[in-house]
Amino acid sequence: MNRIVSVVVDNDSWFLPHAHRLVADICADGDDARLCRAHADIPEGDIAFYLSCIRITPPEVLGRNKVNLVVHASDLPKGRGFSPVAWQVAQGCNDIPLCLLHAVDGVDAGPVVYRDHIHLEGHELLDEIHVRQAEAVNALCLRYLRDPEPPPGTPQSGEPSVFPRRTRRDDELDVEQSLAALFDRLRVADNDKFPAYFRLHGHTYLLRITKE
Repeated sequence: MNRIVSVVVDNDSWFLPHAHRLVADICADGDDARLCRAHADIPEGDIAFYLSCIRITPPEVLGRNKVNLVVHASDLPKGRGFSPVAWQVAQGCNDIPLCLLHAVDGVDAGPVVYRDHIHLEGHELLDEIHVRQAEAVNALCLRYLRDPEPPPGTPQSGEPSVFPRRTRRDDELDVEQSLAALFDRLRVADNDKFPAYFRLHGHTYLLRITKE
């Protein structure tokens, strides 16, 4: 019997094109999948994947599906919260842990079903990082659906830490540092929405980065 699968992206995320691809792959495997852009769109079904979401899902919405899953890019319970890939890359990390976990009332606090990682070579800019991330996220979701008996998940253990929400100040560069020292921060700057910037001589300058 075909399962009813929802792929939920509740904002105009960079992930949307990849969510459409995931829905197509799930349907090609024989399940009935759909992309949901708001909680009101989520039907009663079997499995819901909440991907690149920014809103907390209330229990009554989670109750519509038998299984609710989230993908989070950190070594949980460390690194719960916002923009884990951007924070880690900006700090010089190129091996980014990835977890598929059950959605619960607490943010990023559910049992972890699978652990994997994204490997970066250190030169990738934001668009390239997003592609690597999306490929890994979709692979985890498809792994769960294709697993004849997916594990129930292992409760998280250890002291949690939380990445805060990134603000515009996180894109400000220190003019006293070299470009080499600033490069990892430039890699995760959004050239269109939130370009990196610096202040000098009483003025603010925007700095956009592209790869030749």
